[in-house]
Formats: sequence, structure tokens, C-alpha cells
Amino acid sequence: MHTTPLQFRPATASDCKQIWEIIQQAKLYMLQENRRQWDETYPTQRHIADDIRRGYAYVLCNGTTVMAYGAIIFDGEAAYQNIDGAWLSHQPYVVLHRLAVATAAHGHGTASTFIAETEKLALKHNVQSFKIDTNFDNGAMRAVLKKCGFTYCGKITYEKGWRMAYEKLL
Repeated sequence: MHTTPLQFRPATASDCKQIWEIIQQAKLYMLQENRRQWDETYPTQRHIADDIRRGYAYVLCNGTTVMAYGAIIFDGEAAYQNIDGAWLSHQPYVVLHRLAVATAAHGHGTASTFIAETEKLALKHNVQSFKIDTNFDNGAMRAVLKKCGFTYCGKITYEKGWRMAYEKLL
């Protein structure tokens, strides 16, 4: 599928349309699979705009086509302060939220590539812990996290319910 190397870069406002299309594809896919992690209230176009404004938004592109989107955050995640379980470490960490892959890129390792690029970015920031969470019914994401070497650490809670929390030491 990927004939040229994929480019990982910060997203810009000009990427919003493609990012939103990918988010919509992901929401539809989750709905079709009866998953409850995303809905009409999350994520929204405002989340994407805020991610771009804050410098969190990153894309993985094949030429000018966005193949994946995610919010890469070095500021911490409030929900991670209380875990039913135990983190591997208590050091500064990177967190990846809102990872979405274009339907056309499913099954080609795109999510794993995005995660690997996030790891490289974390190391450039001298951050050696990568934390992430997903819904209990998101088997595809849980499989990607296992493939990428993450360890299940326990449950964290958001306003809309609990999520499975993972960490990888880089």
C-alpha cells in the first residue's frame, strides 16, 4: 500500500478536512462494530481544532493524503492520576489520544507506525514513558498495543466511563 515513505508531522489547519473525514470513518467503524468509545459528542471538530492550536495534533501522510491522526500530549492526563492498578513508572510521559486511521489504511500497520513515530518524538523530548488508554471493547487497538510492546496497567476513569490503561517504557 505505502509505495513512498510515510511522513509524520505536526498537523496544520489545512489538514482539518482530511482529519475530520478520518475521525468520521473511525466513528462509523466503531458504531458498526458496536463499540462505545466514540460518539457524536467525542471527538468533535472542536477537539481537533484545539489539538492543532495547542500543538498536540500530528498526522501520518502518504504524500498529501492524511492516513492517520493523533493527539500527542506531553502535559499529562488528569485521569491517569488515579488508576485501579499500577503504572510501570511515575516519570514524565507522553500520552496519545484520538488515534484514528483512514479506512483505506486499515490492515497496513499504520497505527503501529504512528505509535512508533510517537515513541521517536517522545525520545527527542527526553521522555521515556508512553501511556495510552482504550475502551475495553476496542479489540483492534488492544491488539496494536500488544504488538507494540505496551503493558496493561489497570483501569482509569473518565466522565463517560472506565478505560483500559497501558504503558510502555522507551
